Amino acid sequence: DREISNASFATAPPAPPEQHRRTTIEQDEEYQRRNSDSHHRHSTRSRSMLRYTHAFGGVSKRAALRQIIQIHKKEIIQRRTADTSDLSLLGSSGDVANRTFSIETEEDDNEPTERSTLMSSGDAKDLEVNPWQELKEMFTESKINILFVFIPLAYWSHAHGWSDGSVFILNFLAMVPLASMLGVFTEELAAHTNDVIGGLLNATFGNAVELVVAIQALLASDYRVVQASLIGSIFSNLLLVLGMCFFCGGMIHSEQEFIAQGAVASIALLAFNGLIMLLPNFLGEEGGTEDTNVELVVSRIGATLLVFMYAQLLWFQLKTHVHLFEGDDDVVALIPFSWALIGLVVITGLVTILSEWLVGSIDGFCEEFNLGRSFVGVIILPVVGNAVEHISAVSVAMKNKMDLALGIALGSSVQIGLFVLPLVVLIGACTGHEMSLKFPSFEVYLYLLAVIIVSLCLGNERSNWLEGSLLVCTYIIVGVGIYFEKEAPGAL
Repeated sequence: DREISNASFATAPPAPPEQHRRTTIEQDEEYQRRNSDSHHRHSTRSRSMLRYTHAFGGVSKRAALRQIIQIHKKEIIQRRTADTSDLSLLGSSGDVANRTFSIETEEDDNEPTERSTLMSSGDAKDLEVNPWQELKEMFTESKINILFVFIPLAYWSHAHGWSDGSVFILNFLAMVPLASMLGVFTEELAAHTNDVIGGLLNATFGNAVELVVAIQALLASDYRVVQASLIGSIFSNLLLVLGMCFFCGGMIHSEQEFIAQGAVASIALLAFNGLIMLLPNFLGEEGGTEDTNVELVVSRIGATLLVFMYAQLLWFQLKTHVHLFEGDDDVVALIPFSWALIGLVVITGLVTILSEWLVGSIDGFCEEFNLGRSFVGVIILPVVGNAVEHISAVSVAMKNKMDLALGIALGSSVQIGLFVLPLVVLIGACTGHEMSLKFPSFEVYLYLLAVIIVSLCLGNERSNWLEGSLLVCTYIIVGVGIYFEKEAPGAL
């Protein structure tokens, strides 16, 4: 039967040419359709990857914060546009699409009438708003700014000789909203400049609270508080903030994707920082009677390399690879340049004064509440400068924008490790203070292990709530270890 079938198949007449042509056409169409679907999926993925690559993962803290602020500004613009659109439609029925909307308010003769113009890149409308109104919204939009009421109490506690515990707590609470407004005025000032100047402003004032507190402690020769507060800020961003982002975002979305390129670069930079922090420990132990000199020389060389590395990072972000970090939205300003500059100077001055009182009350606070100075520096002080950024990072992670959350958490860690910490060491060298990078070995080992754990969690370019819980638990056990850390007698 098989031979008969083969013979019949061999002797069967060929199919009509039309059927061959129809089959060929159908096959070609199916092939083209599959290729088109594959190309569409590839191009869609490429566009998506390109869009997220602009944030370059978590390296550029400025890019992440700028995008978050721009989202808020666009909401303000859209709200103002909608309100003025209704007013304009009530007044006349002209062409609304090409009209400049304005908010008409009753003003006193002696009230400033300076106005700023906003442009939305996704909208062809101009909107004129009263800067006084926008300035008011800047101070009232965040609920955390209610802590401004503690500023006069902080002054009163210092001026009237209250207990160190009360002075510390009141100044601590008063500095939290100041740190928030410092970031707001920095971004407003940067909006009036180009990307290079804006990047330098963010590099200088992005972690200004940590820098000011560290400098005040340095001038008071309290080197232990300097070290503890700065490494504590890195622990806080690297473990607590990132862990809460993964956990809270994972409770809403089963898995969240992000670009690993920038995250890996951040981890590499932090590992380099950990290497430089580790070297003075071992070299100092082998230095005999000249331990201090060896520590200082190695620390200052290492600090110079860290600042040099951070300068290269800025050059990478702002010059050679600027296309990786610029967002899709144009930067807009809500208040005039002079207002932003004055606000930045005033807020920085207040932070400087309150931080001096805060640092001066640490010893009394530790004695009053029976806490170690290391615990206060590593766990408590980082809350001052990072509270608002922490909230912003978690909120954007819950909106499935994990790249922005990484930009805040990892970008802030890199900024402290590669700029603030070595800068304090170099300032100490210039002012005659023997500030070194010789941290307690226990804290350096914890730091390196934290970097390794975070790198393992970031390796698959995806996050979930379990990884977030792991990072938070790691932070908790680090805090427990710091709480029971034994300080050397008379250590600074």
